[in-house]
Amino acid sequence: MTAVEEYLKPSVASQIKRLDLRAKMVVRGFLQGLHASPTQGFSVEFSEHRRYAPGDDPKGIDWLVYAKTDRYYIKKYESETNLTGYLMIDVSQSMDYTYRQQLTKFDYCICLAAALTYLMISQQDPVGLVTYSERMIARSAPRARRSQLAAVLGHLSKLTASGIGDLPLAVQQITSMLRHKSLVMVMSDLLGDVSVTMESLRRLRASGHDVIVFHILDEAEVQFPFDGVVELIDPETNERLSVQADEIGIDYRASIAEFREQLNTMCSESRIDYVPLDTSLPYDRALVEYLQSRRQRI
Repeated sequence: MTAVEEYLKPSVASQIKRLDLRAKMVVRGFLQGLHASPTQGFSVEFSEHRRYAPGDDPKGIDWLVYAKTDRYYIKKYESETNLTGYLMIDVSQSMDYTYRQQLTKFDYCICLAAALTYLMISQQDPVGLVTYSERMIARSAPRARRSQLAAVLGHLSKLTASGIGDLPLAVQQITSMLRHKSLVMVMSDLLGDVSVTMESLRRLRASGHDVIVFHILDEAEVQFPFDGVVELIDPETNERLSVQADEIGIDYRASIAEFREQLNTMCSESRIDYVPLDTSLPYDRALVEYLQSRRQRI
């Protein structure tokens, strides 16, 4: 049984499998916007041949060379923009929450990570994984092989959401770790001090890396669909607070909207892509809409 089938619910696993069809339509166009070139988009130049190895995409086989040598060789390409991606996923306790959606925030991140991994590998870009809560928990080195999707999900399937999130510390660690220009895709509910979080992201961006922040909240955290007296529990500190939902609902929704707008403004000023999401929006639709909007801005 694959990591996808082991970890994800059957209906979700089937959605990931359907990404194969979706990716054929989006990868050659929309994923170009993820590369550094502001005018040309992504392009590649032929570098050399290498022997075919298990896990390589058969589409890369040079059949003319095979006809001459009776051996399988892969065309190696060198990207002009040399993009390496890192998925940076928050696995703190607050991510393990859903009110009435099928997916928790953590599950939603895994689906989004699977989609992004597939798309980047389809574009022959290496992609790796970093997970964190109080500290960096797991790291998977970037790979461009198709088996990387199973490897990424295999890492995630062994994790449970726990601990208190410390995004600034994790960003500091990955900033010191990266040696080449990379694309860092942060997935988190961004609970914590916004100013400290943004300062760490600005330093990462100033180091020459592209940054995308996927701000993932549960649908209930955005819409606050409660009535009467409700008890709110902080998932990371277990602090409890009883409130009258009808009285605070309007103010709460206004505060969340202001919070997201503040993040959007601060990220825009720092040339960081900010993508606000909630778990009521299918992750594949969210990804396609984001890539479309980014492509229009390039």
